[in-house]
Amino acid sequence: MLFQVISLCYEQKSIIVTTNLQFGQWNHVFGDPILTEAVVDRLIHHSRLILFKGESHRLRESVSNRY
Repeated sequence: MLFQVISLCYEQKSIIVTTNLQFGQWNHVFGDPILTEAVVDRLIHHSRLILFKGESHRLRESVSNRY
């Protein structure tokens, strides 16, 4: 279904995708290298990638709530 949404929006509407996976790991999500390549191709065409580095705030918060 994600591929359908991305395809429908491609060059028609804006879309924002957030993920903690690198593009090389998306094949595990879609299970098909050709489909993965098509999704990534549509997403990065005319796009701006913003990469954030650093530790996860959610992970830090969940660890601190344990104690």
